[in-house]
Amino acid sequence: MAEKEPSTGGPHFVGKKDELIEAKRSFRTLEGRDILIIYHQGGFYAMDSYCYHAGGMLQNGDIEEIDGKLCIICPKHKYKISLAKGECLYKGTNPTEKLPVPRWYSKGVKQRTHTVTETNGEVYVKLSEDTSWIESDYYQGEKGKVERAKAEAAEKKKS
Repeated sequence: MAEKEPSTGGPHFVGKKDELIEAKRSFRTLEGRDILIIYHQGGFYAMDSYCYHAGGMLQNGDIEEIDGKLCIICPKHKYKISLAKGECLYKGTNPTEKLPVPRWYSKGVKQRTHTVTETNGEVYVKLSEDTSWIESDYYQGEKGKVERAKAEAAEKKKS
């Protein structure tokens, strides 16, 4: 079996700026990785396209500002993921406070994000070079297809 080719890292051409702005969300596969490119409020963002939690399709999620951060909301289980860093946010209370007030907390980076650049009306994505495991890695590639199908089947059994 041949070894996997090392990532060229890019930057990969993903489309013309005007087309990507009009589309608002675009799906691309770069070096075997499924990426969602989002245009929102004047900026481009790129992240793994399947939610780290259960492989939900993030391209169908709403975008909201939460605690000053633009977040995509996974349509499957309503997980809130920041567009800029891939950080998962949740609302909770601190039971050690005298009067616990619900506020936003971070679960840390769960969704891999990628760098988007624009040159002369052309948009490029450079894949993340972070070598540490990020939970959204689980649903990528051939193994990821199998795991997404399993998660989908388990979801159907529940309903």
